Amino acid sequence: MSQDEKSNPEQHDQGGKGIGKLIDSTVTSSYEDLLAIIEARMELIKIEITEKLAIVASLLIIAIILVAGIVYLITTIALLIGELLGHLYLGYLIVSTFFLLIFLIFAKIRPELLKNIIHKLLLSSHGKKS
Repeated sequence: MSQDEKSNPEQHDQGGKGIGKLIDSTVTSSYEDLLAIIEARMELIKIEITEKLAIVASLLIIAIILVAGIVYLITTIALLIGELLGHLYLGYLIVSTFFLLIFLIFAKIRPELLKNIIHKLLLSSHGKKS
């Protein structure tokens, strides 16, 4: 020990307490910073999730509107064909037969065709966004 440390032992103890306080405040500060970072990240994740949910909801609404429009268009086409043939039921029969043939193509004859079409559409839409 130096002469100063021998003459004033309280000062040496305060230096040890000062380092302890410094370490304690650094750990506390680091802990608080870590909590703030985690909280900010959680808020960012919440914002990203709500944004994705909004996109899904808007796409679902658009899909419902599109399906309703297609149903009315198909009905109109069936009525037009039936009117042209003189019997409304023939229009519905022709349109129904067309959709059944499409179903058979996608379900029995070429089941991979629909999957490949959807896969290509998804890949092309993903490529345009990035």
